[in-house]
Amino acid sequence: MKLHLLKPAEGSVKKDKRLGRGEASGHGGTSTKGNKGAQSRTGFKSKYAHEGGQMPIQRRIPKRGFKNPHRVEYKVFNLGQIEQLVEKYGFNEFSVETLFINGLVNRTDRVKVLANGELKSKLTFKVNALSEKAKAAIEASGGSVEILK
Repeated sequence: MKLHLLKPAEGSVKKDKRLGRGEASGHGGTSTKGNKGAQSRTGFKSKYAHEGGQMPIQRRIPKRGFKNPHRVEYKVFNLGQIEQLVEKYGFNEFSVETLFINGLVNRTDRVKVLANGELKSKLTFKVNALSEKAKAAIEASGGSVEILK
């Protein structure tokens, strides 16, 4: 291989289409913009989603679904998961703040505890919501529950 013989791959390098450089270029006169009308003028902009008078797609397609503005989203933790987290992080209190400090939830997340799994540790729970079965299991293991607003 010799440096002075290096070339780009065949067909990979093309010259730019130079508009408005005389009739001989093939792109002179109207510079490939057609004749007259707004689109041939400089500074032409079409309206967003304008389809030339045809009914726009956002009006042709039916509306679907419903977004409930009052829905409350929770980060859900099962008792089995909590037991694993206690082993990993050494929690003695399961609260939104301790979860945030350890990077498990965001500052604004709400936390809910469900009863799937088994809880062996005695913990204090400070969460936004929990199921009745989870509350019974926590109190059976000797822990306490405080519901935050």
